[in-house]
Amino acid sequence: MYRFLVRRILGAAVILLIISALTFFLFFAIPRDPAAFACGKLCTPETLEIVRRNLGIDEPVFLQYWHWLVGIFTGRDFTYGHCDAPCLGYSFVNQEPIFQALVDRFPTTLSLTIGAAVVFLLFGIGMGMIAAARQGRPADKIASSASLIGASMQIYFVGVLATWVLVDQLQIIERPSYTPLTENPLQWFYGLLLPWLVLSIIFTANYTRMTRSSMVEQLGEDYVRTARAKGMSARTVFLRFAWRGAMGPVVTIFGVDLGVLLGGAIITEQTFSLHGVGELSIKAVINQDLPMLLGVILVAATAIVLFNIVVDAAYAFIDPRVRLS
Repeated sequence: MYRFLVRRILGAAVILLIISALTFFLFFAIPRDPAAFACGKLCTPETLEIVRRNLGIDEPVFLQYWHWLVGIFTGRDFTYGHCDAPCLGYSFVNQEPIFQALVDRFPTTLSLTIGAAVVFLLFGIGMGMIAAARQGRPADKIASSASLIGASMQIYFVGVLATWVLVDQLQIIERPSYTPLTENPLQWFYGLLLPWLVLSIIFTANYTRMTRSSMVEQLGEDYVRTARAKGMSARTVFLRFAWRGAMGPVVTIFGVDLGVLLGGAIITEQTFSLHGVGELSIKAVINQDLPMLLGVILVAATAIVLFNIVVDAAYAFIDPRVRLS
């Protein structure tokens, strides 16, 4: 197990290095000069050179990338001051430290992700298990139909519609906002309830279908038939044996979904006007803000890679048939 984790962590480090390098060098393929954007309309050649020096883009591209990479571990000195490790640089637009901007926005994205994950896991796995236990019956057909409808929905449509109906017309849910959990837990819950529900509609469909298909497959396995032949009750066989074996595929998609959401739920945050990591990514692309864009991509890639490692390790505990060498 430990050798497996070490190999995956080393592999993850290589993947993150490649992603950061590709993003960095592709940025300079954009014809527009970020220094000219930051300099403003009344920019002179002398001012433009000063801006390039302040932004640290007056050096060769490979040297810029090396300084950025080293700064993550050792810190770096800028015209604006010293940037402590982990240093991701300063924004081209407003000269704020990238790492601090990510730290300030990450709690919003984390709250959105964790709350939504709890909701769609409970509903998705629950509906999938009910559908598998009632194959061919009305409960199975209702759950399958609901998952099919949910899978065809889009967040930007459901979010706007739900806000108009539940917030503007019926006024039974507060308009989405973020309040730190430590300040007011109740307001934190109510402010994110609508985004959680909308995300759960989209994601529950996948988990319902995946859980149902996995459960149906497990119920036909030899070890399940053996457990039934030994006289175990259907409830015990269903919950103790089949359920555990069916969770492998569910854990796989959950790890990917959670990593993507933690990396920045861009559409969801824009739909509900939440100021998280996703909003930073949109502004970074619009403003051609390389340090901010690199920081967001690094967070997103780290989240996805990390949860993939956790998912692979979790297989050994979920399914005893899996052995990691």
